[in-house]
This record gives sequence, structure tokens and C-alpha cells, in this order.
Amino acid sequence: MRKSKRFLAIISTAFLLGLAACSGENNEASTPEKEGTNSSSNEKTTLHLAALESAYGSEMWTKIAKAFEEEHKNVSVELTVEKNIEEVVRPNMQAGEYPDVFHLATSRKEALTETLIKEDGLEELTDVLDMKVLGEDVVVKDKLLPGFTDTLATNPYADGKTFLAPMFYSPTGLFYNAGLFEEKGWDVPETWDEMFELGEKAKGEGISLFTYPIAGYFDTLFGSMLYAAGGPYLFNKAMTYEDGIWESPEATKVFETVGKLAEYTHPNTVANGNPNDFTKNQQLVLDNKALFMPNGTWIVDEMAEAPRADGFKWAMMPVPAFEKDGDRYAFTFFEQIWIPKSAKNKEVAKEFIAFMYSDRAAAIFQEAGAIQPINGITDKLSDDDKVFYSVYDNGALPAMGTFASTKPVAGVNMGDTLYHQNDSVNKWKIVC
Repeated sequence: MRKSKRFLAIISTAFLLGLAACSGENNEASTPEKEGTNSSSNEKTTLHLAALESAYGSEMWTKIAKAFEEEHKNVSVELTVEKNIEEVVRPNMQAGEYPDVFHLATSRKEALTETLIKEDGLEELTDVLDMKVLGEDVVVKDKLLPGFTDTLATNPYADGKTFLAPMFYSPTGLFYNAGLFEEKGWDVPETWDEMFELGEKAKGEGISLFTYPIAGYFDTLFGSMLYAAGGPYLFNKAMTYEDGIWESPEATKVFETVGKLAEYTHPNTVANGNPNDFTKNQQLVLDNKALFMPNGTWIVDEMAEAPRADGFKWAMMPVPAFEKDGDRYAFTFFEQIWIPKSAKNKEVAKEFIAFMYSDRAAAIFQEAGAIQPINGITDKLSDDDKVFYSVYDNGALPAMGTFASTKPVAGVNMGDTLYHQNDSVNKWKIVC
């Protein structure tokens, strides 16, 4: 990975400073004016779809396949939906038989998606954004929420070209007990100055301002802070390893704020911040022993059976701004769908991906609990889900993306290098 040694040194130095401060084919079928691929032929095309069976289950994909076949009479969808989808499809791919469409996100242990990214093995999907959604009179880019195709998670080569299309999304932010704030008459902070003022007030009542499940959860918090400090420009420069970006005034401000936040972190956080005990840190918020923690929408189900303080009500806010009326961001995770460059039916595959953003498809996904990043989706959600998914309707901006794809370096994971330093920061603060 480019400049990896220099990057590691800069990250370590930056945290110490914080402590001291306490290529696609051209074809007519992918143009907006033409929705059907074989509309003039009676011969059916078989579209091979491979999808990960996640917590949303497999039935939704059966319904999606049927819906697409009804909209596109000349296509038959062949499904492969498995929990171990990488193991199932890998032998066929090694033999040259690729799925036409693959729903498989990045950040999986097997790293199949990342492998194809690094091998230039994905079909470009930029033209899909201008395609009409099958069955509707609107193009894909007009249905998607803003920002979801302007990220390294969809444009992995940072060249403005889309190779992965965004799917089910999950907003993240700082989760807290709205009931406690109502009981105490506290205002939810909007800036970091207000955040630390609240920390002093809470400290007087024996409550810590902050905790985190494990240090890896700083990926969402730190990413949102980079966006808030310097916008997408700073974040993207950091994620593409630009020389000197981590030493910039904006990045330094983020590191210093994280260092100060450690002063207000619950003292048991680091001890419990491991895969076996992380729920103890989450429980601190439910017990009113800590006010805020970075997390995602999955926390509600994850802690559904846990005891909680009287009057507890889940709430989530975006990361505080660095100045009054400054931009606030809420990082979002989303899954991806893509087409292998070696797929046989790319034209129909692109139409299938465009169909994923139709109202009909979104309703099928929503029934299974999977939410598509399309305009107006929050109006169709339950009141409980709106608490989280409406964060972008209430002024927050979406932050998303990750480190740009590069050649791997054995033993080096940039995310771990950056985010797991927070345990060391908090240990140092506790000792002090």
C-alpha cells in the first residue's frame, strides 16, 4: 500500500499530539430511452443473481426475482442465495462462470468484492444512473438519496466512475436516552463546545459523557468528524492517502477533539471494549451511566432484551459541529450490488440493478427490514425507524466511504491502525 509506513508514523504522531493537548461496454440497452433488452424477441434471457443471505433472509430475493420477471417478460431470474455465498460461487468463478449480478458488500472476511476491485474485475455502472427504473418514468440518479454515489464505497478508484451501486443503508450516529434528557431538562448538544459543557454537567451527577462498544466503532465517529472538519474534500484526501493530509489543521482538530473526548469517557470502556464484553459498554447508556455512544440502527435489536432505566427512549444524533451552525454529519453504512466484468448478460444485469430502486422493489425490501437509499423512503417507515432514518431529513449530511483500494500489505490494516489507537488514548487518560 502506498506510503504505508509514512502513514503509520503520521497516525501515531497525530494521536500523540492529541494526547498532549489533553471499464464498461457501450450498448444501447443501457440508455435512458430504452428499458427492455429483448423486447423484440421471444427468446428469454436467464439472469444469474448471486446474493448473500443476511439477517434479512432469502425470501425477499425470491420476491424480487418474481417482480422483475413480471416487469421484464423476456427474462428469467436464476437465484443463488446463501449465507456462505463466496464459498458457493467461487469454484464456478474460477472455472469462468460468473453471476450476472452480485449482491455482496465490501468488508466481508473473505474480501471477494475487494479482490475483484483490485483485479479490475467489476463492470462500470456509471451509465446505470441515467437509466430509467423499470416500470417507472424516472431515472436512477433522481431516485437515489444525495451523496450515495459520490463515495469511495461506490467509486473505488476515486476517478468519478461508479462500479458498485448502493443498496440497503443503515445510518449511524451518537445514540442516547432521550428520556434522560427530558427528565434532566438538558439540551441535546449541537457543537463540540456544547458537548463538553454537557460533559461537565453530567460529571457532577456521576454520569460519563461518552462510551464506545469497541474501538472499531470509531470508524463512523471519526469519519463523520473528518467530514465536519473539512467536508468531503478532507475525508477523500485522507482515504486516498494524500501526503500531509493527516498533519493538516483540520485533521489535527479532529485528533485533538478525540483526545479531549477521552477525558469524558466512562472508565470501564477500554476494559469492556472487546468482542466478548462490548455489550457492557452499550449497557452503560441503557443504565444512564454514560450519555452517548457511537453505534448504528442495529443496536435496537441487539439490546432488545437488555434491562434499561425507567423512561428509556432510544434516540440518535449526528456528530456535533465544530462551530455554531456548522455542518453536521451522520456516517452511513450501505451494502453494494455490482456486475462482474466477466458476466455474460450485462445489459439485463444493469436493468435489474436499476429496478432495485423502484417503489415495488423498495417495498419488498422494506417488508424484510432492508431499507433502500431512495427519496421519500422515510415517509413509509414506522415511527420507531423514523427516529434514525430521518436524520438526513432533519439537517444532517450523509458521510460515507472508506480507504481507497490498493495493493495489500501483509499485516497492515489502515482502519485498525487508525481507530484502535483510541484504546491507547483512553488508557492514557485513565492513568492521568
